Amino acid sequence: MAQSKKGDSIKVHYTGTLTDGTVFDSSEGKDPLEVTLGSGAVIPGFDAALTGMEVGEKKTVTIPYDKAYGPHNAEMVMQIPVSQVPEDMSPKIGNKMQVGGAAGEVMTVTVLDITDDFIVLDANPPLAGENLTFAIEMIAIA
Repeated sequence: MAQSKKGDSIKVHYTGTLTDGTVFDSSEGKDPLEVTLGSGAVIPGFDAALTGMEVGEKKTVTIPYDKAYGPHNAEMVMQIPVSQVPEDMSPKIGNKMQVGGAAGEVMTVTVLDITDDFIVLDANPPLAGENLTFAIEMIAIA
């Protein structure tokens, strides 16, 4: 049977869980994920796990954070004076917001805390620093 390799367009069903078993993403009840191996469309550890699989094969892999979304970077957590928050915004803890970065780029940040004086924002990817486990089933290789 053919094994998936770099450049192949593949379809997989998957469920991703955190160390504590919390499901953070899944294709269950949806169309399978379609991706070209080696294209950079998925995290490196997931791409590596898919490479070499056969149609119908199922496996579970744990991807360390350095092959997923990287370490949690404390420098990407920032305190902004509440006075700099636009008046038409009413952020709440846990909300995602778009903010302008130092180089003019747009970043998605998560509101971690709000005090009378500051709002604390985290620009790390939500799964940074997390080891991720995926249950994978190869559906098709093209």
